[in-house]
Amino acid sequence: MLKYLLMIVFLIPLCLINSFWWLVHSMMFLFSFLFMICFYSYSDFNMVGYYFGFDYFSFSLILLSFWVCSLMITASSSIYISYYHSNFFVFMVLFLMVMLFCSFSSLNLLSFYIFFEASLIPTLLLILGWGYQPERLQAGVYLIFYTLFASLPLLLILIHVYKLIGTLYFPLFIDFGSYYFMFYVFMILAFLVSMPMFLVHLWLPKAHVEAPISGSMILAGVLLKLGGYGIFRVMKVITFLGMKFNYFWLSLGLFGGVVISFICFRQVDLKSLIAYSSVAHMSMVIAGLMTMNWWGCLGSLCLMVGHGLCSSGLFCLSNIIYERLGSRSLLINKGMINLMPSMSLWWFLLSSSNMAAPPSLNLFGEVGLLNSVISWSLFTFLALIFLSFFSAVYTLYMYSYSQHGLYYSGVYTCSLGYFREYHLLFLHWFPLNILCLSGEYFFI
Repeated sequence: MLKYLLMIVFLIPLCLINSFWWLVHSMMFLFSFLFMICFYSYSDFNMVGYYFGFDYFSFSLILLSFWVCSLMITASSSIYISYYHSNFFVFMVLFLMVMLFCSFSSLNLLSFYIFFEASLIPTLLLILGWGYQPERLQAGVYLIFYTLFASLPLLLILIHVYKLIGTLYFPLFIDFGSYYFMFYVFMILAFLVSMPMFLVHLWLPKAHVEAPISGSMILAGVLLKLGGYGIFRVMKVITFLGMKFNYFWLSLGLFGGVVISFICFRQVDLKSLIAYSSVAHMSMVIAGLMTMNWWGCLGSLCLMVGHGLCSSGLFCLSNIIYERLGSRSLLINKGMINLMPSMSLWWFLLSSSNMAAPPSLNLFGEVGLLNSVISWSLFTFLALIFLSFFSAVYTLYMYSYSQHGLYYSGVYTCSLGYFREYHLLFLHWFPLNILCLSGEYFFI
């Protein structure tokens, strides 16, 4: 594991040289492919050493991090063209990649916690440094306060766990049985806020709307997945309490997903709509993880990877329009099929994946989650019906409003799209739809 970490660390000096953007970019893609090839076996933790190692849950998410970070640099060429502190920007992306890699491959709960928190710092700097509106300061404060307030109790709980069982090494965890209730709540709260769960989700749409395209991509693509991964890891300690109290988070997640779907219908900001739809999708993931069964855990992994690629691609599309028209409002971004007909195809492909149409990974994940949640309780089918139906409704609303209709007469000029942009969208859509061929990997 150390060799992959050193590969990224040794790229950092390159980003300080002025014209080496292309080299860092190419090497990031090369690392993605190297990491993809070097996977050993399904069985248990692989390549264990220096407190790092991965099993297939973390392998998928590390690979997703590599891929999304590479695509972030592709998407942010406007920073490079305008010389807007591009070296420091690439340094931030690499630093974020190191943090994500370390948090997904940590075998120790304390080191996972440290890297989990540290990954917020580069994200905050991306939002504050390269965001668009002055409100980005408020968005940054929301992001930090929500996540830090929720995760400080977790640090106290970690110290307590260490005192009781003498280790924070994941494979050596034991179930604490009927320990006290607040232990369970604090253990899980930090991850539920970063997922985010309904009622503590307000930081996410703010952060997305104010973030630059790279910030939105990494937030939607990987940082939301840290929460799901954390729940998956700590559930071993709180299994007994989970059996008693998980029904609360599960029902709140499903109910919240339906409410958020209604909120999606009345969004006029493209980025805001995509951000709220992420909250609705993550509510399914929370429900799946809280059932604590095999279908639920693997379905949530599958949906997390699928949603990471799909949501990131949709943010890229909204940014492509934003760079042309200077607005994210659906009232101005109408009729884009007249101005950018070939981009409309990509809107269609990624929107269809967002509503879990075959052959996307989202469909695989949602079928697994439907299985797990309905096997947990038959009555959840009501919420699941609404969730699935409304996800199609707001995605169609977004697609039809942005692509059809009479385009805004104030549009001065509009190019069809650069090769870089089509390439970027292809690299989101292709893995998202080709991975269904290896579906047995996610439902091993």
